[in-house]
Formats: sequence, structure tokens, C-alpha cells
Amino acid sequence: MTSPLFRGRPRRAGPHLAVRVAHAALGGAAGFAWLVLPGMTPPADAPVAIITSSPAGGTVGTAAATDATAATDGDETSGADLVLPVAVVGAAGALAGYGYVRRRRRARSRTAPGPGRPGAPRAADAEAAAPGHGDGEAAAPGRGGGEAAAPGRGGGEGDGDGVPGLVDAENRLLAAREELAFAEARGGPEAVAPWTRAVRDAEAELASAYAMRQRYDEGVPADAAERRHVLAGIAGRCQEVVRTLDAGSAPWSVQAAQLPGALEVAEARFRELTARTPAVEATLSALHARYAPAALDAVTGYPELAKDRLVLATTELNGARQASDLGRPTEATGHLRAAEGAIARAGVFLAETDRLARDLAEAAQLVPAALTGAEAELAAHRAPAPLGGVPHAVPLLLHADAVLAAVRAEVTSGRPYDPLELLRRVVRATEPLSAGECGVLAAAAHLAASDSLAAAEAFLATHREGVRLTARTRLAEARRLFARGNAATQADRVRADDLAREARASAEQDVRLRGHQSAGAQQRPDGQMA
Repeated sequence: MTSPLFRGRPRRAGPHLAVRVAHAALGGAAGFAWLVLPGMTPPADAPVAIITSSPAGGTVGTAAATDATAATDGDETSGADLVLPVAVVGAAGALAGYGYVRRRRRARSRTAPGPGRPGAPRAADAEAAAPGHGDGEAAAPGRGGGEAAAPGRGGGEGDGDGVPGLVDAENRLLAAREELAFAEARGGPEAVAPWTRAVRDAEAELASAYAMRQRYDEGVPADAAERRHVLAGIAGRCQEVVRTLDAGSAPWSVQAAQLPGALEVAEARFRELTARTPAVEATLSALHARYAPAALDAVTGYPELAKDRLVLATTELNGARQASDLGRPTEATGHLRAAEGAIARAGVFLAETDRLARDLAEAAQLVPAALTGAEAELAAHRAPAPLGGVPHAVPLLLHADAVLAAVRAEVTSGRPYDPLELLRRVVRATEPLSAGECGVLAAAAHLAASDSLAAAEAFLATHREGVRLTARTRLAEARRLFARGNAATQADRVRADDLAREARASAEQDVRLRGHQSAGAQQRPDGQMA
């Protein structure tokens, strides 16, 4: 099987570019040498001075003749001298143009990589996209690819992630949540209750699809035929998510008669966020003065991103007002939906900054209690073990003691620190020796996991156009582990925290690879991008 690293367009652009540059340089050098050469060569018919006798007995040269000849040489520039340089420059330009035309023709004739493959696929994605692992079946008509594989719908699973529909279905769900929030603000919770149930049903279907994908990435099942069936089942659930959202959102879409009220709701939310932005910026500045820079990496730049989204919302709201006044409801609805999406993302940026401030304050208060609780947990293992005791507790105790000592030193150093990271260190050092059913260590693990999960969820919601399947799958698994009733042990909470942090790191890498141009973009119903 051909490695994914060798797929795509052939690597032939480099040599052609080098040849064109060499041709241009050679032509320029030849033209320059030809222009300089006449000035370095003496003229063939040099003037000869005519010597005549003067009355005084001396010799006087005919200076007039010499000056006339010099003037003639300075003014005469033969047109034939410029023929060769012009020809060389013209030939170099023709070669460069020919190379450019060939490159454009070759780019149009080959298959483009598409928006979903900015680089080499990941290992798990390549396995899913490989023949014999369900790429063909999952994308077959009637078995899950239909809508997600359509051009312009984004996601890219069929091209790089192997399962058509997962990314598209989640993006549709996230957009439906944003639209539902504005619809509820317009009509109240009772008016949108059926749509709320549709969104919950779609969430359940999508959670099941991601659970199947997580097991697939873990190698379950191992049989190739069963793995193809798993991919087909995932694609079917994604289609069900899209159908559920489409059926539930049809009665609640903004109609022409509702445009004035919808615009008023969106503008009120816009004004609220605009007034709130300076306070959030002041909060972030205060956090930088109090905590270590690493504690604020997750929200660095969020107020500026919120301002960018609000600027976009201003443009879209103005467009919606103008289109509504001109009697173009479809165009006005598209501008309104783009404005609502931008406002929703700005709200996420601001809310995430405030949420992190609350979590850091709670973690700072919890660190001393967590250290005390950790000592209490370890004290039970310091007693002499009875006959048949567990001998591996000794190295675990030594490691835990070293971690707790380092945490205490950092807390008492007087320097800014990251309290959430200190809680994670305490929880991970004591997790092998602690049941974690209740108490301060369980609360510390819960706080750390909830912080990681909320940060990853916010990043996905605001940068969803650039996040690929692997990060979404890990985040869905963290969400499943952290759900009420699932995180029964300390190991489950630690695992949820690790998966959420891994998902956030993978999502940030996806956005860096694919660029920030699409992050936050909204697609209107008329196909235009906001």
C-alpha cells in the first residue's frame, strides 16, 4: 500500500522553478555583458590628428576635427547594438511565461488535495482511509457519505479522516445550538421545546458515533470486515444526526415576518457583549499579574478574538438591515445567521476567560487542602504492611512525597504559579494509592478535569472549521468519561483530564496546520462566506 506521505501532487514544481530562474539569470547576464562591452572596446576608426605648421614654427593639431569626431562617437548609438540584449531578455520572458502556463495547466488537470487534507494524514486516519478499512463502504451511496461528502460542506473526513459525516454532523450540531439559543431568546423555552428535544436526540446519536470511533481507534474490533461494518454504522448515525436536526429546525427558522424581531434580539446580544469586553480585558490583565503565564495559555488573546467576531457581527447586522429594508428576506436571513454565529463565538471567548478566572481562584483555595488530604491518604500506606502486604507501595510513596514537597515549595516560594497544574500534580501523584471516591482529592481531580474539558469544548466551538477528527474523538471520549455517573473512580477523572488536554493540543495543531483563515467563518444559506 502506498504511504500517505507520497499521495497527492508530484513534487515537480521545484526543478521547473529552478530552471526558469537560471534561464532568466543567464539572459540578464548576457544582456548586461553586451551592453557593457562596447564601452570597453576602442573604436575601429579612431580619429587621427592632422599636424600643420604654425607661423611660430610649432605644430598645432586640428582640435576642431578631434572634437567633432568625439562628439560623433558620443552621440551615435547603433540600433543593431540593442538587438541581441532585447532578444535575450525576450527569450527569458518567453521561457518564464511558458513555464507558468504549464504549471497552471498541470495544477488544473490533477486532483486537488481538498480542504480536509492540509498535510499528511494521521496514522489512525490513514488506517481508516486505507482500502479494506471501510473508506469505500462508508462513502458509498446510501451508507453514510451523502451529505457530508458534498462539496462545500467541509469536514474532510472522506478525504483524510476516513469516515464521511462525523465532522460535518458535529459542526451542524454546534451551529444548531447557537441558533437554538437565539430562538429561545426570541420566543422563550416553551416555544422551542421540540427543537430542544431534537438537539438532545442528535447529541445522543453523535455521542454513540464517537464512542464507536474511539473503540475503532483503539483497535476494536480487530477483524477487517467488522471494522468496515463499524465505519458504516458510524456513517449511518451521522446521517441520522443531520436528519434529526433538519427535521427539528424547519419550524423554527427565521421567516420574513420575524426578521425585525430577530434582528433586535441579535443586536441586543451584540450590545451586551460589546459592553462586557473591557471588563473581561481587565480581568485577564489581573490574572496575568497574579498567576504564572502558563496558567493563562488557554485564553491568551481571547478578548482580541472576541473583538474580531464583534466587528464581523457589525458588518453582518448592517447587511441584514439593508437587505430587509430592500425586501430581500433570503439575503437578510443569511446575514442574520452569520451575525448570530459571530456573536455566539464572541460570547464563548468572553465567557471562557471568566470561567478560567473562577477555576483558578477555586484551585488556589483548594491547593492547601489537597496537600493535607494527600498526606492523609498516604499515611494509611506508611504503616508497616501486614503479612502479604503490597510491596510496590514503597516506590509510589517515595514518588508522591517528592511531588508533594515540590508543590509545597512552589506554593511558598512567593512567585506566581498555576494552581490548576499543582492540583493535577497532586492528584496524579496520589492516584495509584487513593481510591478517590470522595473527599478533597476527588474534588481536585473533578475541578482539573472540568477545566480541561471546558477549555477544549470552547476551542472546538470557536475554531470548528479547522479541527479534524482525532481531536474531536478524544474530546468526545473525555466528555463520556466525565459525564455524571461515569467518573466513579479517581482513575476515570484523571483519564478524562488527560483526554481533554490531548484533544485541545491536537485541535490547536490542526488549526495551526490549516491556518486561521477559516476559523470563525460562517457560511450563509446563499453560499457566501462571512
